Amino acid sequence: MQADAGRKADRRDAGDLHAVKVGTVTADGLLRVRDRGEIVAEIPNRCLTDEAPLYRRPTRPPAYLADVQRLTLESCGAPPPAADAFRALLGAPNIASKHWVYRQYDHMVRTNTIGMPGAGAGIVRVKGTSRALAISLDGSGRACYLDPFQGAALAVAEAARNVACAGAEPIGATNCLNAGNPERPETMWQFAQMVDGIAAACRALEVPITGGNVSLYNETEGRAIYPTPVIGVVGLIEDAARICGRACPAPDLAIVLLGPQVAELGGSEYLQVMHGLVCGRPAPVDLAVERAVQRTVVRGIREGLIRSAHDCSDGGLAVALAECCFDTGGLGLDVDLPAAIAAAPPAWTMLATLFGEAPSRILVSVAPSDVPALLRLADGAGVPARSIGRTGGSRLRVAVEGRPGVDLEVGEAETIWKTTIESYFRRRVA
Repeated sequence: MQADAGRKADRRDAGDLHAVKVGTVTADGLLRVRDRGEIVAEIPNRCLTDEAPLYRRPTRPPAYLADVQRLTLESCGAPPPAADAFRALLGAPNIASKHWVYRQYDHMVRTNTIGMPGAGAGIVRVKGTSRALAISLDGSGRACYLDPFQGAALAVAEAARNVACAGAEPIGATNCLNAGNPERPETMWQFAQMVDGIAAACRALEVPITGGNVSLYNETEGRAIYPTPVIGVVGLIEDAARICGRACPAPDLAIVLLGPQVAELGGSEYLQVMHGLVCGRPAPVDLAVERAVQRTVVRGIREGLIRSAHDCSDGGLAVALAECCFDTGGLGLDVDLPAAIAAAPPAWTMLATLFGEAPSRILVSVAPSDVPALLRLADGAGVPARSIGRTGGSRLRVAVEGRPGVDLEVGEAETIWKTTIESYFRRRVA
């Protein structure tokens, strides 16, 4: 890379954003800086990257891990009715719509936004081309508190999965790593595990980190925040006419679940909302499966097979299915799920299937005539796939192997999801 500080720079203005050419890429492996034509710095790039000195602080796994990673569901008492849990989760701060917040800011980006916030990924057109960019942010302090390596890898996987659901190929990532005091060996261990988890996921998904920052010493009275990596992923859509949203666009579409039929109540939003517990272990991400699922969805969208796509994350399949119906004018669905493969007692199978969380699962809507083609595409990529129901009516009906689980009017469910956060802040202001 060669930078020239003295040469008059080329400038391109785009509204209020200035772009300045500062250098050129060279093939000699040197970083060279010139000031008015005179070389003022020259150093091999490897000395700044691969061969840079490593800063190693003492690390030690936190003593709390052994306790919090144990989960005994029997100690939670009798499983609550699925309908009660469903309503509670729809209004939980981590799940409920953030529309009241982001609508107060410019989210149209000079009218270039073609995929609105709140749909998994925001999508912005690249003017003058047929392309668009999909952008998503993700992070779970709860998952990283329980397993910082897996939690960080999950954050990368979900951010990339969100842009894949828009029809975009993930091409780059950035991060903000938030933690407590790194002078404490336990915090430094968490931090190192997060970095290793991010690195593993980015390599497997072929998504390079282009930059990032850290925020450390986040403590109150000696108590640190949850270790929380926030991951941003950008994806490229070659044809902006082929973008995909989370909302099912029409009745009489088949709903297909892509990805393994597993679920884990450990570390879930369900466990925190319904029982006040942050314990267990988040379901690990199989990065090879994650990559295959993402690429299958992107290809299915590009080939016109997939009409909508939404990943399953906080709240599990029941919440993800509900979100597929929101912003549709009240379009419902009727789904029968196979019982999840879950580390849970038989009495908890219903709740684990509906609200258990695991990576690499995406719900798509497909024209019935296109289901065979999509299943062949998935099979060729080694991705588990099965048709689980259809869109139609005005109710959310989700059963588990024929046993009723959730049955609610879409309008009622959407009201809970859309108004909870706004109502909370309006009460506080009043």
